[in-house]
Amino acid sequence: MKRSQFLLALASFSIVGGSFFLRRSFSGTREPKIITDTSRYKEIHNQLWSDNGQVKHFPNEIPTDAKDVRIAYSPESQGTSFFQIRLKQPPNKIEKLLSQYRSSAKHKYRGGSTNDHINQPDGVPTTFFYTSDSHTESFPASYEILVLNTEDKGRPGFKWNHGNSYGVAVNTSASEIIYWSEKW
Repeated sequence: MKRSQFLLALASFSIVGGSFFLRRSFSGTREPKIITDTSRYKEIHNQLWSDNGQVKHFPNEIPTDAKDVRIAYSPESQGTSFFQIRLKQPPNKIEKLLSQYRSSAKHKYRGGSTNDHINQPDGVPTTFFYTSDSHTESFPASYEILVLNTEDKGRPGFKWNHGNSYGVAVNTSASEIIYWSEKW
């Protein structure tokens, strides 16, 4: 790779990472209300997201054996939206899900957030930890983030300016899985 190509690629990653950081930093002032009411899960899943294919890996409804269920849904505003469900299930189910999603994942990360992941070599945007117990944006290292698909809808020179991604984050020690989907 020529130096000029390298510098262009580095600049692109910096712009993308910066845009995610800025979006997240400034969104607090005008961010739409985030829906966290788990009773609305089925409505959000079926009516609002199922048509775009980005939630086909989500459960159709909250599993009966799920515990500590949390959702975070941000309706589309200025072209961005996200949807996450976090739940605990028996360890054998979590292990089975991890094996299933590992085999179909296009990208794999350990901990971190979308800002960390996009800035790695051949990195792609993922998600923030919207369903965290605290105000942290990053997943702890105990989470394996598996990207099932991404779509870059940016234009030349503005890679990842628009797009979407979806996948799961799995923490086997906590027996927990987070299904996520993002659009920006």
